[in-house]
Amino acid sequence: MEKLFLKHRQKIAITPLTFIRGLMDEIHWNDRLIGIKGGRGVGKTTLLLQYIKKNFTPGKDNLYVSLDDVYFSGNSLTDFTAEFVMNGGKYLFLDEVHRYDKWSQSLKNIYDDYPDLKVIFIGSSVLDIIQSKADLSRRAIVYKMKGLSFREYLLLTNKLNWSELSLNEILENHELISMEIAAKIKPVKEFKEYLKTGYYPFFQEYPETYHQRLEQVISLVLENDITALKPVNLEGVKKLKQLLYVLSTSVPFKPNISKLAEKTGISRNSLVQYLHYLDEAEVLSLLFRDTAGISLLQKPEKVYFENPNLAYTLGNDNTEPGNLRETFFINQVAVKNQISYTEKGDFKVNDRYVFEVGGKNKSQSQLKNIDNAWLALDDIEYGFQNKIPLWLFGFLY
Repeated sequence: MEKLFLKHRQKIAITPLTFIRGLMDEIHWNDRLIGIKGGRGVGKTTLLLQYIKKNFTPGKDNLYVSLDDVYFSGNSLTDFTAEFVMNGGKYLFLDEVHRYDKWSQSLKNIYDDYPDLKVIFIGSSVLDIIQSKADLSRRAIVYKMKGLSFREYLLLTNKLNWSELSLNEILENHELISMEIAAKIKPVKEFKEYLKTGYYPFFQEYPETYHQRLEQVISLVLENDITALKPVNLEGVKKLKQLLYVLSTSVPFKPNISKLAEKTGISRNSLVQYLHYLDEAEVLSLLFRDTAGISLLQKPEKVYFENPNLAYTLGNDNTEPGNLRETFFINQVAVKNQISYTEKGDFKVNDRYVFEVGGKNKSQSQLKNIDNAWLALDDIEYGFQNKIPLWLFGFLY
């Protein structure tokens, strides 16, 4: 255990506090069992280490460990926790929890056996707390972490410090807000950079090899995260990669499941399940007609990459502006709003508003006779009436 404390201190020492994600202030850190899940590379580990650095001094009562550490190949998590508590441990921070075979049952036992111990764990976005073998939904408070919003990207790059906006604030005051922001920066220029390389925080650390590293992240998601948490074997990983390749030539699109099954050699039911797995893993984003009670066998109405950076990495030559615009809109708006498919327009939000997404010359024709209809337009700095700059939806979190 001494080596684990040493690794803990080394990680804390090199963790920067110059930029901290907004999720830090949203988490109720006093709860006994807290989960943070999200896609690979979005900054979950950094957030946790920053919290420790800000709130604790190195000592025996707090410890960060990663459950993919070789230590846990020969030691059980419950035995480790018993020793930690016996020696004065009060705060346990667990990373890569999905890499531990009996993670859910172990967390349940720890929660029940040590009422004075606070545990905060990090896991893949594929992590299913409710469907796990030990239902943790009554014990754990789980938060979801996404990649950088356009607002956070501007803050991280020291271009602009602006508070997040609600959807209602944007709809009601977008003309004034867009003018105030455009007086400080060139939002259209910055937005184009964000769409290419601004979603994952590691873009600053590896600017030259960003997209190659993003390909590696996707491989880890397919080969490690999904296989650890879903009934997918090595042959299934090959099928997932094949499916992703086929999708990369046409996303976003309305899927024809039969044709997709024929192209990939995957059965229809398995194919729909695989689409859901890729959605949970935050590689794809699936759009449904009704967001209530989505089942694992429900066919999506439309399929997107999860974010525009993935579209650039995986889409090859299929990164035309219309695709990127819609991908950005669903990625940013869906974080704090319900978004669903609609026959008229591109998206229905909160079952109330209809949005059409397009370039600056997009007409109102597709929104004719629709109440609460809005245009989200690219390549404009300012809004007017129901025309809102697309980039402004990147200020929702």
